Amino acid sequence: MEWIVRERPYKLSELDYSYLLEFTAKVHGISEAESLFLRVPQEYQKELLYNNLVMAALDLDLIKHSYAYMRKMRELSLPISPYVYNRLIILHSSPGRRKTISKILYQMKADRVTPHTSTYNILLKIQANEHNIDGLARVFSDMKRAKIEPNEITYGILAISHAVARLYTVCHTYVEAIENSMTGTNWSTLEILLILYGYLGKEKELKRTWEIMQDLPHVRSKSFTVAIEAFGKVGSIDQAEKIWVQIKSTKKLSLTEQFNSILSVYCRHGVVDKASSVFKEMRANGCQPNAITYRHLALGCLKSGLVKEALNTIDMGKKEVVTKKVRSSTPWLETTHLLLENFAEIGDLENAKRLYSELNESKYSRNSFVYNTLLKAYVKAKVYEPDLLRTMILRGAMPDAETYSLLRLIEQFKI
Repeated sequence: MEWIVRERPYKLSELDYSYLLEFTAKVHGISEAESLFLRVPQEYQKELLYNNLVMAALDLDLIKHSYAYMRKMRELSLPISPYVYNRLIILHSSPGRRKTISKILYQMKADRVTPHTSTYNILLKIQANEHNIDGLARVFSDMKRAKIEPNEITYGILAISHAVARLYTVCHTYVEAIENSMTGTNWSTLEILLILYGYLGKEKELKRTWEIMQDLPHVRSKSFTVAIEAFGKVGSIDQAEKIWVQIKSTKKLSLTEQFNSILSVYCRHGVVDKASSVFKEMRANGCQPNAITYRHLALGCLKSGLVKEALNTIDMGKKEVVTKKVRSSTPWLETTHLLLENFAEIGDLENAKRLYSELNESKYSRNSFVYNTLLKAYVKAKVYEPDLLRTMILRGAMPDAETYSLLRLIEQFKI
């Protein structure tokens, strides 16, 4: 490409220069990209190239550079792409930088840039990751007020967030919206539906969707694991096993996540002997168990009444590296909550509190049912503790009818 720019055997288009600019920034850095930009004919130094230069700087996390290019675009009265603002929002989505997002949105409005559907999807995802249902509702209301049309991704974020929060009636409404807005057989949307039908216990719809996916020209390995986990949630172990056999015959078993999918099914239902066999097969295939593997196995032990073995397995999992991303992932959070439920059932308050503190770190405890599960452990253990309601509210969870019923039971144990 450099030779073409230098020798010019044919006239390059604006799009050609934009591709070269993007490539140069990725391979050689922003300084080389700036140098190339200055060599581009003046007639092409317009909206497309400037936006690409800004995006190139943002991709390299060079926010000050991007702001400088944006100032230049304003001076030249060149429109700034909404995707530039999308990238800025993503870069400021971590808890320490999130306060800047409101300023970015204000500047977007000042620049008369209309937010794209993807802009609101990013904002929704930020709230979803924080398990903030109220925040999610506010963003969606803003989206409707701005008359921005939601798409399948929008409804998918809303549906899964409400499913994770166990607000199944609302989730069902958004699932219907996905079904009505679907265009063709988009594999990513079908995967979302597999997950949602699993949460909602819709085995018939789950089977139908999986059959549609199998007719696609190519089915991703990830789709197989999603289907296995979904069938496990609806209690269809036989169907999950059939898909597992299908994976083994058509795909290479090389990922820990593949083994974790079938382990999650067996352990959720306390089928420890089959889970043990899969774990041995996993090791034989050269796949290393990770922290989530041990969480699943601990749950399987606990479901089978093997409390000591469950605790030992949890401790084994602590030897694995658990990143913040893993601790915030749905498999980790939901399996940890299932462990919390089982400890609550046997009145093991100490271990229930230990698991709850993990869920609190990831803000999963904003869901009322999580704190209610901890309260059940207090009831079963017949232990009173003051300020439980206050603690719940301070941690961002809203008490419901079940909460107050459990608190009244706990009051009986007050000495």
